[in-house]
Amino acid sequence: MCGGRRGAGRTGRRAAVAGTPVILAAMRVNIDPALTDRTSFYRLLTATVVPRPIAWVSTASADGTDNLAPHSFFTISSVAPPVVQFTSVGRKDSLRNVEETGEFVVNLAPEGLFERINATATDFPRGVSEFDACGIEREPSLRVKPPRVAQSPVALECELHSTLRIGDSTVVFGRVVHAAVDESVMVDGHPEMTLMRPLTRLGKNEWGTLGGIEEIARVPYRG
Repeated sequence: MCGGRRGAGRTGRRAAVAGTPVILAAMRVNIDPALTDRTSFYRLLTATVVPRPIAWVSTASADGTDNLAPHSFFTISSVAPPVVQFTSVGRKDSLRNVEETGEFVVNLAPEGLFERINATATDFPRGVSEFDACGIEREPSLRVKPPRVAQSPVALECELHSTLRIGDSTVVFGRVVHAAVDESVMVDGHPEMTLMRPLTRLGKNEWGTLGGIEEIARVPYRG
């Protein structure tokens, strides 16, 4: 066995009760993406791949106009070298600016800025700075030209590594050249989750905040 059961969950139409076998769901809805419209399958994917961390990406155009937008298709690509990635669905300003300048900053999206983060997802005309339009304070970056979000507890300054086009989306890979962490969220040399309070994206217009945290060590293999 790979560990014990911590508790019974609802896995079918009937809840497991002490001494009662769990009844697995017998019915599934089968969905063929080739026969499903794009919007419907987008909703299915974004409601299934959850919670998703948010890259609050700041960029600057070649003429110096900065941009700020949240991207929830975001993850770590590599640790050595340190590379992160976010996906631009369509030709967004974030993507255009990164292609023009080769630089961007991933700012952690904290719970306290929830409404402003959502506001930066507005489809502003090109040339409008979300920093100004949404009342968000800038601070200069150390290694790249795009500014950091002053109230974000963590900022990863990145240089463009590469891009990958998939359908109407573009995956942007950035090598992290500098990390700036607010000392107020550091505990024993590491960022503390309960102090950073990161937001996540769920399905539809749903967002997630930090709930309960559990810690467990990995189980070593004993052959």
